[in-house]
Amino acid sequence: MYPLVREPAAADAPYRVPVAVTCRVLGPARQPYYRWPARPVTDAETAEAYRANALFDAHRDDPEFGHRFLLDEARAAGEPMAERTAWRICRDNGWWSAFGKRRGRGKNSKAGPPVHDDRVHGSFTSWISGGALRSCSSAEASLSRGDRSPSGSSVA
Repeated sequence: MYPLVREPAAADAPYRVPVAVTCRVLGPARQPYYRWPARPVTDAETAEAYRANALFDAHRDDPEFGHRFLLDEARAAGEPMAERTAWRICRDNGWWSAFGKRRGRGKNSKAGPPVHDDRVHGSFTSWISGGALRSCSSAEASLSRGDRSPSGSSVA
């Protein structure tokens, strides 16, 4: 977000826009923007990146491990963290156990193709006969009227 504030305020920008105006339009406060150039990456972000790297290395080696086993592997590699932190990092990056996460079931799964949709071809005819509504395909209706069949012979 902050690079978007810095670019219009640069001296070589074609149209200079003050930082106060850009912050007012985009939404961030000015004070954190002025602190950002001195230290663009915080210590917390750096620590989380090292923790995520340790968890990813463990996940790449053993994809069947869940976040608890990945946490043990990361601790053994020298990156201590709470179990909740390991779970959050694994959740955010989609590092689930190869066996523990079901996919494609329930409300969030994609629907398959319509059932028997490929079996219906052609047009249909409906009529009332004997107080009941009857329906059949156009080919069946022409055959029942005594018209020629598709093969060319007469049907009686």
